[in-house]
Amino acid sequence: MQPQPLLVSLDIPHVLDGLHCRYPAFLVDAVVEHDPGRRMAAVKNVTVNEEYFQGHFPGMPLMPGVMMIESLLQVATLLLRTDQDSGTSRAFLRGVNHAKFRRQVVPGDRIKLDVVLRRRRTGLAVVRGEAKVGTQIVAEAELLVGIEADAVEIHPSAIVHPSAVVGAGSVVEPHAVIGAQVRIGRNCRVGASAVIDGDTAIGDASKVYPFASIGLIPQDLKFKGESTRLVIGRRNVFREFVTVHRGTRGGGGVTSVGNDNVFMAYAHVAHDCRIGDRTIFGNGATLGGHVVVEDEATISAYSGVHQFCRVGRQAFIGGYSVVTKDALPYGKTVGNRARIYGLNTIGLVRRGSSQGTIARLKRAYRYLLQSKLNTTRAVRRIMDDPDVACPEVEYLVEFIRTSKRGVNLRRPSRRVEPVDVDE
Repeated sequence: MQPQPLLVSLDIPHVLDGLHCRYPAFLVDAVVEHDPGRRMAAVKNVTVNEEYFQGHFPGMPLMPGVMMIESLLQVATLLLRTDQDSGTSRAFLRGVNHAKFRRQVVPGDRIKLDVVLRRRRTGLAVVRGEAKVGTQIVAEAELLVGIEADAVEIHPSAIVHPSAVVGAGSVVEPHAVIGAQVRIGRNCRVGASAVIDGDTAIGDASKVYPFASIGLIPQDLKFKGESTRLVIGRRNVFREFVTVHRGTRGGGGVTSVGNDNVFMAYAHVAHDCRIGDRTIFGNGATLGGHVVVEDEATISAYSGVHQFCRVGRQAFIGGYSVVTKDALPYGKTVGNRARIYGLNTIGLVRRGSSQGTIARLKRAYRYLLQSKLNTTRAVRRIMDDPDVACPEVEYLVEFIRTSKRGVNLRRPSRRVEPVDVDE
């Protein structure tokens, strides 16, 4: 006896409310398989009571092909809208490609509807759908599904100033507070009891988790209430109790955060910091004022970076470190006070750097850390060596030459046991 599929708990009518122009009937009885963001399988039991059988056809009821397409579209809508980022979006059919109907479907058949997400971008998804009765394919098609942001969903207990701008498809959860000058993009989520205030702009698809505090005044005694800003890019994640402060007049007036960054719980970004793209801040990681963190850097848990320091591209700061000078790009910086532990080879491999690039960076690092040359002579030797020439090494040299606080080339003591600080 063949085992029965395990049904997936899902509020089908609620989710399908987000489907434009839905035929006035649910053509999905149960979801039996769900791989979020990738695939969904559902079943439809075809009964003689279906309304469309009255005219298709009297005396010989057949399920119309358009209703099979509608069934696949409803499953595709369930797949797309159960994704957390799309819970308030609406779906509609924009096109059908390569549709084939291979067998008649009649009352008594049980259809398994299987859809797979092929591609997705803003406003459009391409879904491959297949309908089976038993082991036989009865219909298949490629569906072009439009995705449109729905209205803003704001909990009644949230306090949102009438002048604030909250983008379409965004969700504001209970007891959140959003100030008058705040501008939030599309498809964002503001968690319960989070606070966003001041002249703050947050890009699309960002998530602010409960109790985070974004855009409040800086912790700087020189701040006298002047107008300053916080600018945050797209797809950023601010976990619980993260704090990000806006800028000060003396620091340029702007704190900025790029795209696709992750700030774990209790991380802190002080006034006038500039953060690039795809960075990771561990729990409790802290930046003093005026710090620059470049693209794809990692600052591990409970580490602190001193004011006016710079953390280079793809730098790795180990946990519980105290950084008081500029941290070299591509390097591993660990300790209190922080020391340099060489090239972050594992991080470079994970980010797709070629073996040739890694070899050149290793050679450049040997000049800096093992040659017993001072920094000026080591940099000159790197520039004169044709075997290390590549854009990454050029950037490393420029980073050192433009450093205002000095770079961290303090090597670990020989008495210190080596530690594994790779990502």
